[in-house]
Amino acid sequence: MPRRVKDFIDISEFTSLEELIRYLNTIRDNLPEGHEAELKIRGDDVFGRRLTITYFREQNLDDAELESKYSDGDQQDPKIERLRRKLDDVPYEQEGRKGAGSRSA
Repeated sequence: MPRRVKDFIDISEFTSLEELIRYLNTIRDNLPEGHEAELKIRGDDVFGRRLTITYFREQNLDDAELESKYSDGDQQDPKIERLRRKLDDVPYEQEGRKGAGSRSA
């Protein structure tokens, strides 16, 4: 199964309504199949607001190259893996669980 990437498109707050409608129609018509697109308003009063459209698309060659470049460093050191397994075996008791009704002082 090919890997999917989440991509985004920002629309600034300085867009006329007619332009926005035309732009949104163009985006909708060109989204890939299975895009799961979402529209959100982001930003604040200081830096300004914008509409952000996020959607999923298939990973392209540039994305795959970048991922392989940065994931090569994920090769685990055997010493770190042994330590991780030891830490996973350490018993842990959670104090003051939420909803348990009793708390220690």
